[in-house]
Amino acid sequence: MKDLMVVIVGGGAGLGALLAEMAVAEGAAGIGIIDLDPDAAEAALAPARAAGLPVAHAACDIRTAPAAHAAFADVARTLGRVDTLVNSAAIYPRKPILEITDADWDASNAINIKGTYHMMVAAIRHMRGQERHGNVRGRIVNITSVDAFKAHPQNAHYAATKAAVVSLTRSMAQEVAPDGILVNSVAPAGMATEKARAAGFLPELAKASPLGRGGEPREMAEWVLMAGGPRNTYMTGENIIVSGGYIYA
Repeated sequence: MKDLMVVIVGGGAGLGALLAEMAVAEGAAGIGIIDLDPDAAEAALAPARAAGLPVAHAACDIRTAPAAHAAFADVARTLGRVDTLVNSAAIYPRKPILEITDADWDASNAINIKGTYHMMVAAIRHMRGQERHGNVRGRIVNITSVDAFKAHPQNAHYAATKAAVVSLTRSMAQEVAPDGILVNSVAPAGMATEKARAAGFLPELAKASPLGRGGEPREMAEWVLMAGGPRNTYMTGENIIVSGGYIYA
């Protein structure tokens, strides 16, 4: 991420906060975080502040275009430019398929699909006005999931939204390729997070993986940084599955 201005949506916690920390360690020029929780966003910016980097954050409900676009514009104005956008915000509801309500569908679609789309549009409009570095004006990375490709009980509406983001990534990538904007996605499998440990998911994750363990969040984040970083100058429209052999696609 050397010398890049990086903005992470949903960067206040979890994988998004880890990405902010790792981007700083890799030499990012500045970090922006867009998150519904301003306190969490401020805390996630601590490594960047400690490194003396420019930082910006905006509290935003990404479900509507005006709010999402205003938050992106605010962060971009503070940083001066945005080279990489990572869409990490999502909700993960679990419910038996016959109990999923219209409200459940609307909530999942609004955040996981529409929110991602709104942030992509804001980034594309911004990046189109930037100078190219080599052949690239900007990079967008969307966090999807292996659930987009493998059926999971009590997860139908979440899985459907992640499949939609894979499709959206491909369509947007083709449309903005002439502008020098690379759009990709990364699909993690189950991660050995603190929540997974507390909930007792790790034995299940280990059993499902040919490697015999769940993936560490850092192992997932490495691929996000690769797709959104300066080493990626040609890959676009791809979905990178990081599952430890859990699925192959």
